Amino acid sequence: MKNNLLQIKFFCVRNFGYLFLALVLLGLAIFYSCNTDKNPFIPTGTSQDWGVGYAKDSGEPNAPISEIDLAKMNGFYRGNAEDKKLYLTFDCGYENGNTEKILDALKKHHIKATFFVVGHYLDSASDIVKRMLEEGHTVGNHTYHHKDMSQISDPSVFKNELEMVETKFKEITGQDMIKYYRPPQGKFQKENLEQAKSLGYKTFFWSLAYVDWDTKKQPSREEAFEKILSRTHNGAIVLLHNTSNTNGEILDELLTKWEQLGYSFGQLSEFQDMMFEGRINLDYNHIS
Repeated sequence: MKNNLLQIKFFCVRNFGYLFLALVLLGLAIFYSCNTDKNPFIPTGTSQDWGVGYAKDSGEPNAPISEIDLAKMNGFYRGNAEDKKLYLTFDCGYENGNTEKILDALKKHHIKATFFVVGHYLDSASDIVKRMLEEGHTVGNHTYHHKDMSQISDPSVFKNELEMVETKFKEITGQDMIKYYRPPQGKFQKENLEQAKSLGYKTFFWSLAYVDWDTKKQPSREEAFEKILSRTHNGAIVLLHNTSNTNGEILDELLTKWEQLGYSFGQLSEFQDMMFEGRINLDYNHIS
């Protein structure tokens, strides 16, 4: 009898402990759900890769960070979701013969783009960089060594990666570099964005991209059009790589297709104006 009472008592205490733990966890879940955005900002010190998912029916992007949180760090990944406008950007790690084709296509369509360059590109393709500027394009900062900037904790090292590009750019062009920053490989953490902001930079991620960077596994023309066009959406910041043979071959036709779909093309300089005018959509009602 005594043993049975002890067993019953133990059972009650144990289950009361489980119930208490469950209530604590439930309370925490409710607290965080009420005090975070749909896409909560990453915790301080946490490294993250920029990745965008797409709704199958609409091609609408769903980014890992809300536009509100990103804007607090002077960061952007998409323009106004109500404007049928695209913003073309190219990441330039090195030159392999495609950038001239890209520039020719842009010139033919009277479109201005932003080219994010690394130190090696400035050293090895200075004439092409000069052509970019001569034809009205913007050259942005992709860091000097293309390091994983999320692993750099020393602010002076982070600053040096950007300033080395600024210095080399001015040596080549005689101009100050516009302070647009794109993290290599899209790797970042909150501190990086804060550091870039403190240096006067705006950070530009993207809302439209496809796997074009592997020069040994280039997508076919058909694959590229299917991926890009199915993901095209209003206000998209488009990321393409200058090293892609496919991009060099299809860009003229791709621009024509976009134009036929009714899209116009803007420049990243518009984003600060959009912030002031309240035209950037800072909620997720448009995401499926």
